[in-house]
Amino acid sequence: MADFGASRLVPLDQTQVTTLVQGTLGYLDPEYFQTGQLNEKSDVYSFGVVLAELLTGKKPICPERSQEERNLATYFLVSMKENRLYQILEPRVVKEGTLEQLQAIAELVKRCFYLRSEERPAMKEVVVELESLRKYRKDPWVNQQSHEESESLLSDEARTDIYALSIGPSTGDISGQYGFGSSTTFPLTQKLKKFDERLWEDLVANS
Repeated sequence: MADFGASRLVPLDQTQVTTLVQGTLGYLDPEYFQTGQLNEKSDVYSFGVVLAELLTGKKPICPERSQEERNLATYFLVSMKENRLYQILEPRVVKEGTLEQLQAIAELVKRCFYLRSEERPAMKEVVVELESLRKYRKDPWVNQQSHEESESLLSDEARTDIYALSIGPSTGDISGQYGFGSSTTFPLTQKLKKFDERLWEDLVANS
């Protein structure tokens, strides 16, 4: 459902392969969409989207929401850049983790979202970091203090996504359609051609 295993299409003796772009809207690696070149880091981007879902409780793409609220990956990066990450996290997640854990996993998600695949961590690195965070334990008093600090950062206002970026090629059109879920399709030329690589790089660099 999150495009995991897509990189298995890459032969063992190659680092990448050029294919017809296919996948699930919201989880699709922007670099793969732009170039058609699939590599082992394509799955890392998709997994980053899943982590963002778990942290925020939001869907990667929601057609019913306004254009500005649709893309979870961009919304997550903008929230980090504007130092309001804790306003978009699920309250239950904040209660269960320490400030250090939440900040560490948010940074991991950010790295998974790097536009250039070579800058993303390998999936093995992601697993190692998540495992170390799972085993991380602190003094109970410090944990309690961290929880209280985390909760104080949550806004009482309704949390809304304020920024979104449609993933699509920066130049030219790509014909065809792109699947979302099991029944809805989105024409690439209409829904995915607004992607601006420079803006995405700026979000990652400054978040």
